[in-house]
Amino acid sequence: MSDPLAKAEAAVTEASSNTDLVQQIVIALQVQQAMNGQQPACHHQAPRQEFDVRKWVTIGFVSCIGGCVACGLILAFALASIAIAIGATCATTCLIILRSMWRDYRREARR
Repeated sequence: MSDPLAKAEAAVTEASSNTDLVQQIVIALQVQQAMNGQQPACHHQAPRQEFDVRKWVTIGFVSCIGGCVACGLILAFALASIAIAIGATCATTCLIILRSMWRDYRREARR
C-alpha cells in the first residue's frame, strides 16, 4: 500500500518543482523585456480593404432618398397647414357675410 502512496508523493514533488521552474522562466522573460524597454513588436499588418464604389454609391443613394422623403413630408405638412388656414379664413368670411345678410333679411321681415 505504501508503493502507490510513494508514487503519488513523487508525482507531487515533480509537479511542484516543475511549476517552480515555469514561474522562474516567466519571471526571467519579464525581466528581460523590462531591461529591453519594449514589448515584442507585432510584425503582421491588418488586411487592407479595397475601395468599394458600390458601397459608397449605395450609402449616398439611401441618405438622399431618406432626406428627400423627410423633405417631402415636411413640405406636404406645410402645404396642408396653409390650405387649412386659407379654408378657415374663407369659412369665417362666408359666415360673417351670411350673418350680415340674415340680419338684413330679419329687419326687412319685421317691417
